[in-house]
Amino acid sequence: MRITKSLPIVILILATSVGPVARINASTGFDVSRLDRSCQPCTDFYRFTNGGWLAKESLPPGFSKWSSFNALAESNRAVLRMILEDAAQKRNAAKNSNEQMIGDFYASCMNEAEVEAASIKPLTADFQRIEKIKNIRDLQHVIAHLHSRGVGALFYFSSSPDAKNNSQVIGSAGQGGLGLPNRDFYTNDDERSRKVRNEYVKHIARMFQLRGDEAANASARADAVLSLEMKLAHASMSPVEERDPNATYHKMGLAQVAKLTPGFLWNTYLSARNAPKLREINVAQPDFFKEMNQLLTSVSLADWKTYLRWHLLRTSAPYLSKKFDEESFNFYGRILSGTKEQLPRWKRCVASADNALGELLGQVYVRTEFTPESKSRMLEMIRNLRTAFGERLSQLEWMSEATRKESFAKLDAFKFEKIGYPEKWRDYTGLTVARSSYLENARRAAVFEDRRQLNKIGKPVDRAEWLMTPPEVNAYFHTYNVEIVFPAGILQPPFFNPKADDAINYGAIGAVIGHEFTHGFDDNGSQFDARGNLRMWWTPEDRKKFEERAACIINQFSGFKAVDGTPIKGALVAGEAIADLGGLNVSYAAYMKSLEGKSRPVDIDGFTHEQRFFLGFAQVWASLYTPEAERLQALSDEHPITRYRANGTLANMPAFAAAFGCRQGDPMMRQTSDLCQIW
Repeated sequence: MRITKSLPIVILILATSVGPVARINASTGFDVSRLDRSCQPCTDFYRFTNGGWLAKESLPPGFSKWSSFNALAESNRAVLRMILEDAAQKRNAAKNSNEQMIGDFYASCMNEAEVEAASIKPLTADFQRIEKIKNIRDLQHVIAHLHSRGVGALFYFSSSPDAKNNSQVIGSAGQGGLGLPNRDFYTNDDERSRKVRNEYVKHIARMFQLRGDEAANASARADAVLSLEMKLAHASMSPVEERDPNATYHKMGLAQVAKLTPGFLWNTYLSARNAPKLREINVAQPDFFKEMNQLLTSVSLADWKTYLRWHLLRTSAPYLSKKFDEESFNFYGRILSGTKEQLPRWKRCVASADNALGELLGQVYVRTEFTPESKSRMLEMIRNLRTAFGERLSQLEWMSEATRKESFAKLDAFKFEKIGYPEKWRDYTGLTVARSSYLENARRAAVFEDRRQLNKIGKPVDRAEWLMTPPEVNAYFHTYNVEIVFPAGILQPPFFNPKADDAINYGAIGAVIGHEFTHGFDDNGSQFDARGNLRMWWTPEDRKKFEERAACIINQFSGFKAVDGTPIKGALVAGEAIADLGGLNVSYAAYMKSLEGKSRPVDIDGFTHEQRFFLGFAQVWASLYTPEAERLQALSDEHPITRYRANGTLANMPAFAAAFGCRQGDPMMRQTSDLCQIW
């Protein structure tokens, strides 16, 4: 139930919930049954590597996407389930102990009888609060109250390091308040977008009817919600525009913010949020707040009340009785993503516990699932990749010495000690968890997290904080901290396999490490200096050369499409595509360097070690999608559809073409003039 916007981090991919276990050979790191030998590697390497897997697997009904990430997440979720069920059985655990908190939270989620009996009653006080709104001041009080409970109405306000002086945390406000994924779902006028909006209105009306509204009133109120959200959407930045860090940096004193939005009483709002005293706020999208200010008076209080009721319902639905939960899934799962059915309740409860109490749960998880040996080998690979990145930097012909010097300063500043789990665990003192109400547990966790975030304002940045929990199958680069972070969850096959040969590991986890390194130098990260501050450290000539090379990647990926024909937005996925290409190049160079002075590795399963490197890379992107999920990813995700992450990246690598003997004219070998290369 959080609305807190993420810090500027770049992640490898968003792993969803879990399904069947993938088939990976434990001893070699690659199972040849995954191959489709009817497809030539130089024609479609993604299918050559994964065609056997794609033919054997089927999309589980609880998923809109099924991939190697999900396969590993399945194993992790099973471990977490055992931990949580064991804790839930210990009814006499000491109050506020880890066992009591994670056990009671999970038990409250699994207690479907109590959730059904409570139905919507836990929201009664909030509905009454909304009903009592009589003026703009009341409206702002209620918005603040809902924000503190994770209800994302109208806009967001939280804390964030100052992008140009990131040693300090300031307040941060930005656009929000939409029930559809982003602005484009409201502004696009193609047939599919109109259909989604029509279904969205029907969904809102059904939710209001479930609450008790008459059908005619529910329909009228749903129309009012869409009308208001359309206005907010048209004032919002698009996902592509939001990727520009300079476009979303507008630090203002409170007097300036008040002048920007004279109809919004910021002191009243901040007091209601219990925010610490602050002098400055970064207003990410000033034009949005200008429109918000106008809407406060042009939209009737009756419509504002309807809008707030909707967002309270929308955010709370997964914690309410079955009829609300299923109606929410019907739209956001079936219609938007093409998911056939909900995941079993225990899987949803595991995910919810990890979201609310991730570092309490993670402490138990890492005791059995992460070894010192894994961390040691990861550190060795990271050091090798950093060396390789430096060598590639020194050889770039297009970069001047002035910019190269700054680049080396940034590379030298990279931190990579965060592997597996935090050295210092998060303190949950003050958070109450009980078995009595799942919704109340979730809301208390949201309030606790909201206060934790707001209490950072005016204080130095906590560099030790983690932004992912240990079980997550993911990794990230933190722009402000200039660090790469690898939770324990991803350090398992097929990404990291201690039993596999180095070729597979460098192709898989090595490419992930290189990917995160390269995020510090992608189209967004390259605008931040060695201290993680937003500062243009490039010479104008070098920046122009970089942007020309980035445009090459943008143009290539703009030519790819989802299965329904929806084009990928090259400018949206540019950062991830740049990081994939740079990361794979760096990892390949590091792997080759690791072999210096050694005998040539033997072939395995008929593949050379060079070929196995690329097999290790491509196998991690094996994925099945619903058509709806592919469209959703193309419209809203900064990560390209996975088959293009494999083929689109490899087609730009001469080393790949050499390893498999590709020739000019093969789909997997671009003309020299069309090759994209940056790092």
